[in-house]
Amino acid sequence: MASIQRVSFLGLGVMGFPMAGHLQQAGFEVCVYNRTASKAAKWVEAYGGSEADTPAGAAQDVDAILVCVGNDDDVRSILLGEGGALAHARPGTLIIDHTTTSADLARELDAACREKGLSFIDAPVSGGQAGAENAQLSIMCGGEPEAFESAQPLFDAIGKQSRLLGPAGSGQLCKMVNQVCIAGILQGLAEGISLAKAAGLNIEDVQQVLGGGAAQSWQLNNRALTMAEDTFDFGFAIDWMRKDLNYALAEASRLGLELPVATEVNGYYRELQDAGMNRCDTSVLIRRLAPEWPGK
Repeated sequence: MASIQRVSFLGLGVMGFPMAGHLQQAGFEVCVYNRTASKAAKWVEAYGGSEADTPAGAAQDVDAILVCVGNDDDVRSILLGEGGALAHARPGTLIIDHTTTSADLARELDAACREKGLSFIDAPVSGGQAGAENAQLSIMCGGEPEAFESAQPLFDAIGKQSRLLGPAGSGQLCKMVNQVCIAGILQGLAEGISLAKAAGLNIEDVQQVLGGGAAQSWQLNNRALTMAEDTFDFGFAIDWMRKDLNYALAEASRLGLELPVATEVNGYYRELQDAGMNRCDTSVLIRRLAPEWPGK
């Protein structure tokens, strides 16, 4: 595959905005599209580059199209159909979907790209908003080795590591594993911090000493103190976590597997959504453990 120079980036949310910026700063010629046009204009003001009014317009005369939106339907709306980016991309264009979606959608997009002479990689990311802003994302990929190799300069600009895990859909499957692990870790951390607070321990001391032992994790390092302070107006919203966990649970069901912890935590997040906390960070799990939580 030819080297990549001109790219378009579709979707400028809390992840996509800085990711597209890192690509521009790395020397790629970036054209952006966002459903809310004012955000695209803000990105151009911050980074340079250019903007398009439609996904079709952004897809023309580029070497790669990167997508980072909300869910399966959002991806379909900007990539598929007559007005979508795939219909207007030139043969040989590389399509990279950074959205966390179902594995079925990744396989669907791979097939659609093959029909049009395009290449496809599903490439969900982990690292959150801070990882996107600091170009420290971990990128989980599914696709053909040649396409992955061609995309490596793009991944190097936005992340600290990327790995090809298998054919299309494999990146999304790995992201499901990631979210299942995080759900269990966060519930354990919520219970641990609740115990520490009730016992009168200093949470900063607890966080520092546990961080040097077997309980160390990104969540402990970055969420223990904010959980103890009852602060959740940042980070990865539980609306998105429930979407991701539902993908994982559906895939597990298809494979004949039970995921009891993920199922339980998904239910806890549903309770928190029902209580109006749907836009809170996923560490808000700790609120369910408070004595005043309804039903206690």
